[in-house]
Amino acid sequence: MSSNKSNTRKSMLFRTTVVFSGMLVFAGFVVYTLFNIQFVEGAKWRALADSLSTKVFAIEAVRGNIFDCKGNLLATSLPIYDVRLDAQSPAFMDEELFLNNIDSLSFGLSEIFKDKPARYYKNLLVQTKNAGNRYFLFKRKISYNQMQAMRKLPLFNLGKYKGGLMVNERTRREKPFGMLAERTIGFKQEEGAVRVGLEGYFDKHLGGKSGKRVMQRIAGGTYIPIDDELMIDAQQGRDIVTTIDINLQDVAEQALHANLLENDADYGTAILMEVATGEIKAIANLTREAEGVYQEKYNYAVGESVEPGSTFKLVSAMALLTDGYMAPTDNVDTEGGQMRFCNLTMKDSHLGSGVISFQEAFEHSSNVAFAKLMQKNYNKNPEKIYAHYKNLGITEKLDFQLAGVGAPVVKGPNNKSWSCTSLPYMAIGYELQITPLQLLTVYNTIANNGVYVKPILVKRIEQAGKIIQEFPYTVLNAAVCSPAVAKQLQSMMEGVVLHGTASSLKSSFYSYAGKTGTAVIANRGKGYLAGGGKSYRASFCGYFPAENPKYSCMVLISRPRKDNYYASKVALPVFKEIADKVYASALNLHRELKFTQKILSNDLPHVALAEKNELKLVLDHVKLSSHYHNDSIHQDESEWVSGLVQDNSVAMEPQLFNLYAMPDVRGMGAKDVLYLLEQKGFRVELVGVGKVKKQSVLPGTKLIKKQLIQLYLG
Repeated sequence: MSSNKSNTRKSMLFRTTVVFSGMLVFAGFVVYTLFNIQFVEGAKWRALADSLSTKVFAIEAVRGNIFDCKGNLLATSLPIYDVRLDAQSPAFMDEELFLNNIDSLSFGLSEIFKDKPARYYKNLLVQTKNAGNRYFLFKRKISYNQMQAMRKLPLFNLGKYKGGLMVNERTRREKPFGMLAERTIGFKQEEGAVRVGLEGYFDKHLGGKSGKRVMQRIAGGTYIPIDDELMIDAQQGRDIVTTIDINLQDVAEQALHANLLENDADYGTAILMEVATGEIKAIANLTREAEGVYQEKYNYAVGESVEPGSTFKLVSAMALLTDGYMAPTDNVDTEGGQMRFCNLTMKDSHLGSGVISFQEAFEHSSNVAFAKLMQKNYNKNPEKIYAHYKNLGITEKLDFQLAGVGAPVVKGPNNKSWSCTSLPYMAIGYELQITPLQLLTVYNTIANNGVYVKPILVKRIEQAGKIIQEFPYTVLNAAVCSPAVAKQLQSMMEGVVLHGTASSLKSSFYSYAGKTGTAVIANRGKGYLAGGGKSYRASFCGYFPAENPKYSCMVLISRPRKDNYYASKVALPVFKEIADKVYASALNLHRELKFTQKILSNDLPHVALAEKNELKLVLDHVKLSSHYHNDSIHQDESEWVSGLVQDNSVAMEPQLFNLYAMPDVRGMGAKDVLYLLEQKGFRVELVGVGKVKKQSVLPGTKLIKKQLIQLYLG
C-alpha cells in the first residue's frame, strides 16, 4: 500500500517536472523569438510593416492642350475635385466647435451645390462624425469654384488637418466647340489602349509624365495621403497647334450637315486644304445614326478607301496629256455613248452623239471616251500608267499625322486580280480604291502647278509657349507633271464649271474649278445591283479661286436616299457653300475692282463719296467752285454725294442708296463710311488707316440686317 502511494507520488512529480520544463523551454523560445524580432531582425520587419501599410500611387499629369491655327482651344483639361472628410480631425472631435458651426456649414453646402437642402447635409455630417470615418467620400467631380467656396465654410476653413477637408485633384477632358472636328481631335480611353485622332496619335506628347504620392492604409483598407513632402509632382503634357481653322471647320460641318439631312445620306465628308502649304483647314465627317441624326463617328476622309468614280478622270487626263497621247483640242469618238470592253458594256450617263473634243469629254464626264483612250494607248504597256499612279503617291498609304490611315488599293498589271477590264475601268475610277484625302492631294497638286506637297494637320508642338518641334510644309514631288500640263488640266477643270457637269452652280463673284463624280457603289457582297436598285456615292473635288488657287476642297456624300444622286446636285452644293463662305470672309481672295470715274483735272479734287453739307463746307472754305451736277432733281433727297470735276468746278452728284444693297464705298474715309453703314444697321470692321481700298461685300450685293462688312483702309 505504502509502496503504491510512493510510486504515484513519483509519477506525478515526474509529470509535473516534464510539464514545467516544457513550459520553461516554451517561455524561453518566446522570449528568444521576441528578442530576435525586436532587436536582431527589427529593421527588416519594420520595413515589411511599412510596405504593407503604405503604397505609392501615381498622380495623373495634366494633359496638354490642342489649339487651332488661330489659338482657339479645341481640347483642354479642366480640373475636377473629389472631396473627402476626416471625421477624426479636431473640427469634428471638438463637440462644442462642431455643434456651433454645423448649421452654418450645412447651409453653405446647400448654397454651393444647390442639390440638397441644408438638413440633408447636416444629417450627413453628423452621421460621418458619429461613424468616425477618417476618409469619407463626400463629393465627386466638383468644380474649382465649388472647391474654393467649400474651403471658406466654417470648420473647413481651419485647414486640411484641423478642418478635416481633404481635396484630391483630377482632370476632365473638354472640347469647347463640341462636335466640331470631334473625330479628328479624337480621344484616349482612360482604360484600355484605344486611341483615336490627334489625342491618340500625339499621346506621348499630350500625356505628360505622371507624378507619385505615398499613401497609408488605414482601418477598412482605405488609403490616405501621408505628407505632401513625399510627393513627386506630375509634369504637364505638351500642347499641339493644329492647322485647323475652327471658323472654317464650322462652315464645312454646317454645309455638310444640312446637305446630309436634305438627302438622307449614309455619311459624308468634306476637307478644305490650303493649296500652297498642304495645311488642312477643315475636315468634317458625319455618320447617319438615325433619321435626321448625324454624329462624328468615323474619319472617312482619312480612313475610308473607296472607288472615286469620275473624279479619278483627272489622273487619267494627266497621264494622257503628259505622255503626249492627247491634247485638250484633240477629238475622240464616244461611239454613241456606249462601248463594250471584254464582257462588260460601259455607258455614258448621257448618250453622246459621236465625236467630241478631249476637253468636252472631260467637261461632260464621258466614261466611254476615257476608257477607250486608256485602252488604246496603254493596253500594250500598262506599266506606264501604273508609273503615273506611283508618281502621284496613290499606290501607297498616305503619310499623315493620324492613326488609322486607310490603305489604297491601286493594282498594277502584275496583280493577280488584273483583267482585261482593269485598264478601262480604272480610267474612270473603278477597280481601285483611295481615300478622299488622297484624291484631294491629287487635285491640290494640279492646282499647285504640279508641285505635290504633303498634307499636314499639326504645325508644331509647344511646352509652356516654347516650340519643341515644328512640322513645316514638305514637297514630296516637285514635278508630278509639267507646269504646262498642269495649266491644261486647270483649264479643263474650269471648263467643267463653265460649260460642263458643274455649270449649274457657277459663281458671279469668283471662279472655281474641279470635277464631279457619281460612282455606283457595290453593295456588300451583292455586286453593283442589289434588290433591284443601285446605290451611289457623289463627290466633287476642286479648288478656288480658279485664277489663283488658294484652297482645294473635297466633298463626298455616300448613299443619298432621295431622288437626286448626281454629284452636281448632291456634293457640288456643299463645295459651293463652303467656297462662298470662305470667299466672303477672306478679302485677299477678292478681285480688285476698278474705278470707272475719270478725273478730268489735276487741280481739283475727285470725291468718291461724302456727306453733302460737309463737302460743300470744305470746298467753300478752300474757295473751290462747286455745283450740283446737271441741277439734279435728287439733290434734296440724299445727304450723300460724289464729286466729279466738270468745267473747272466740282460737280456734286447725289447718291441714293438702297437699304438692302451694298454701296460702293471705296475712296470714303473711315468716319463717313462708319456713319453710312452703321446707321443702316450693319456691323463694320475696319482694318488699317486712311480711305477704303477694299470691301468684303461687292457693290450691289443684297444685305441683311446686322451683317458684318469688312473694310480695308489704305
